[in-house]
Amino acid sequence: MMQQMGKIAWVDLTVSNTEAVRDFYQQVVGWQPQPVDVGDYQDYNMLAPDEQPTAGICHKQGVNASIPSQWMIYIVVADLDQSLAACEAHGGKILVRDKGEAGHHYAIIQDPGGAVCALYEQSEA
Repeated sequence: MMQQMGKIAWVDLTVSNTEAVRDFYQQVVGWQPQPVDVGDYQDYNMLAPDEQPTAGICHKQGVNASIPSQWMIYIVVADLDQSLAACEAHGGKILVRDKGEAGHHYAIIQDPGGAVCALYEQSEA
């Protein structure tokens, strides 16, 4: 299913102390961790009480090493390249260029006010 343009598709947090942060949110807000295998380690989908994935908590290593340690929203765009060009043309910065894999790509930008978010393009399956 394609995400609606302009909507927030996902939110995650990339940190160096993943297990402590996972446990923190489990105790503070009641999210339950669901391991996601990413090779030599596991990241986590955090499930709300209705058992739906609500957020991700990821290790700050490998391909995620350059992602800022803050809650990151992923905003759906129709054309990632076009949105990145518009970002720069309107005073924003591209912090992390196109990442992702088949079917979806994202980049991390900073707006003129200094806030950071990710732009997310999902290809039709």
